[in-house]
Amino acid sequence: METEDVSVREQLFHNRVRETIICVLLFACLYMVSYLILTHFKKAAEFVTDDSEDATVNKIALWLCTFTLSVAVCAVLLLPISILSNEVLLTFPHSYYMQWLNGSLIHGLWNLVFLFSNLSLVFLMPFAYFFTESEGFAGSKKGVMARVYEAVVLLLLLALLVLGIVWVASALLHDNEARKSLYDLWEYYLPYLYSGISLFGVLLLLLCTPFGLSRMFSVTGSLLVKPRLLEDVDETLNCATFEEDALSRKLKCSRTSCWVKLNLEAMKREYQAVQSKRIALETRRKASPWQRNLGYPLAMLVLLALTVMCVLMVCFNVLELLLDETAMPRGMEDPHLGMASFSMFGSLGAAVQVVLILYLMVSSVVGFYSSPLFTGLLPRAQDTNLTQMIANCVSLLILSSALPVFSRTLGITRFDLLGDFGRYNWLGNFYIVFLYNMLFAGLTSASLIKTVTWAVQRELIRAFGLHKLPLTVSRSTVPFRLLLASGLSKIQ
Repeated sequence: METEDVSVREQLFHNRVRETIICVLLFACLYMVSYLILTHFKKAAEFVTDDSEDATVNKIALWLCTFTLSVAVCAVLLLPISILSNEVLLTFPHSYYMQWLNGSLIHGLWNLVFLFSNLSLVFLMPFAYFFTESEGFAGSKKGVMARVYEAVVLLLLLALLVLGIVWVASALLHDNEARKSLYDLWEYYLPYLYSGISLFGVLLLLLCTPFGLSRMFSVTGSLLVKPRLLEDVDETLNCATFEEDALSRKLKCSRTSCWVKLNLEAMKREYQAVQSKRIALETRRKASPWQRNLGYPLAMLVLLALTVMCVLMVCFNVLELLLDETAMPRGMEDPHLGMASFSMFGSLGAAVQVVLILYLMVSSVVGFYSSPLFTGLLPRAQDTNLTQMIANCVSLLILSSALPVFSRTLGITRFDLLGDFGRYNWLGNFYIVFLYNMLFAGLTSASLIKTVTWAVQRELIRAFGLHKLPLTVSRSTVPFRLLLASGLSKIQ
């Protein structure tokens, strides 16, 4: 009997060590990828300065930003990893090489992401901001430690202020619980604070994702070569080249003419516009016929299909909310991986769920940076200061940590929330969940209809060359038969 107890304890110890090694390796890989991303956007002048103290402070802040960004990426991958792990265990239920993939590992990963998300949002990122802005207390010896002391004091004052606000809010909403748990900081107030942050992130996703889904068409179109049915690329490229040469000669002669000096800035802007047009035309001419004629339509069809699938799944979830209580998002303690698929279509449906979750995340990021309120946060390569980098890491962490709740609330997946992600106070409110689904479906449908109709009209006008008509001529007066006849003659 004692030998069996020892073997059980050894097995538990080995399982815990194995899970720790896997989590450390995963986080190390994400940390290296995040560091490469941040070094691509950071401003090099802030890290190569004559003042070694500023350089050291900036490096520490960069490490904290890298940690936060890696936690954000891991939060994005929570649901895909969980769904794919369940499908792998269903496919290979008795495989010896898949024994490391179990519910305990997935549950521990969810708990670690929740813990590190709290740590980054509440402590690390505010400390990084105060650390970069601090100079040490007046009269104290200058140095890195003096800035650390000032940053810690400011962080403590901010923590007291935030906890006071949370206590007042909880006292107004839940009077009895707030009085009973006045000293219960870890078990009540921090989860309550993170529940509010998660609700803010979910509402931010509600606003950014529909706008991002509509913006994905234009962003993807700018990266691909658009087809032009009746356009002579060589002729247009020659015109753009001649125009660029003429503007270049005018800019070179700007010193000899006073009138040109006054219009130098306008000429530079015009020259840059013509140059970008010439580069786009050269890219279009170098593209293969398949890429030029099929790449763009196929990409638009894929985006349209993904967006329509998201809307249909949300509408189906709305019906389930009205008919079945199990459609409500909830938490679970044991994921029971390898028992049944989380999609009615099996592995194919699970793969579609993973694609849709990642697509929604990309769309929310595109919508976030495309909105007028957050356009200024858009990072630029080799020209992003540390303050802007901290703001970007915080924003991405808020969006990514709310993604599991967002996906489960909309019914994109049936994988219930693990750990503390399923303990949010507002998840059990039917009216909030139902209204959230209705708003997402309505906003996404409206944005999709507006974007598709305007985009199709604009691309058809450009494809048939109607944008070159004079403004006095109405495009609606051009007969459709004449348009087809002219198009066929040009093709021949």
